[in-house]
Amino acid sequence: MIILGIILLIVGFLTGIGILWTIGIVLAVIGAILWVLGAMGHAVRGRRHYW
Repeated sequence: MIILGIILLIVGFLTGIGILWTIGIVLAVIGAILWVLGAMGHAVRGRRHYW
């Protein structure tokens, strides 16, 4: 999810499409939060680790 968010950020920045930029930021932040929760040992939606 983090990688998809970064790809959308880059594409949105290069093409000037604002909605891709916004979606990329949201996906990157959500992915980072899930990654941190998984690294701390908390189960996220039934999964012990979130890759």
